[in-house]
Amino acid sequence: MVYTLKFLSEEQKKQFENEGYLIVKGLFKAEQLKEIEETFEAISHTTVPGFFEPDLSESVTDPLKRYPRVMHPHRFNEIAKKYMLHQPVLRVLEDLYEEQALAAQSMYYYKPPGARGQALHQDNFYLKVEPGNCIAAWTAVDAADEENGSLLVVPKTQEYEIVCPEYSDAKESFTTHYVKPPKDQKAMPVVMDAGDVLFFNGNLIHGSYRNKTKDRFRRSFICHYANESATHISEYYRPLYRADGSEVELVTNPDGGPCGVEFEPFYPH
Repeated sequence: MVYTLKFLSEEQKKQFENEGYLIVKGLFKAEQLKEIEETFEAISHTTVPGFFEPDLSESVTDPLKRYPRVMHPHRFNEIAKKYMLHQPVLRVLEDLYEEQALAAQSMYYYKPPGARGQALHQDNFYLKVEPGNCIAAWTAVDAADEENGSLLVVPKTQEYEIVCPEYSDAKESFTTHYVKPPKDQKAMPVVMDAGDVLFFNGNLIHGSYRNKTKDRFRRSFICHYANESATHISEYYRPLYRADGSEVELVTNPDGGPCGVEFEPFYPH
């Protein structure tokens, strides 16, 4: 049966299939970005055990200790859950998957001035969606460029196998894993305006720059999704959610993968 696109153009669909990623402009309106920003500004002054544990002391020097990423905010905040199930995002995902999407994870990055970036990696190493793959929807809450730590992608690596990572440079990356791009392929910056959403395949190699500015945050709201026909996912990402907010329980994908027990596949991405 031939799938008929409902939201994307044929050109956009081909861009995603050929390059592994796609930017869709303006999927979030200014008032929606303001609601997200205000919600996470309030969260930034609190501690939510297991999800957000900042160092609120006046002596803190590492910007990422004061502003760590918020993990799974949809599990304790209804605004985060609402925007994880943002209809314009789900419509794009339906066209990319050619079936409904299931929401698996949400995150919020403050990326304050001076914050380290994230070494190149592959998302489905962590989510382990099978059969099928995860897709990320990376929303720019602030405009993102090379100076304030934009995302980096290695085009056409969506067909590159999930590989066992090496250790990253802790001076530049706040995460420990690093995936080396294939020979002759380089990471390129993704420049985005506030409200734009970057969609990318779970095998695509990607990461981010350090925030080199002195006064600009690079806030982003990031969610991961699985295709409705998937049956397995890593334990950390269960339960998943349908568009109406109802829960879906996929089978837990066990430890292992390309690394055996050398690396922890359930590392919170």
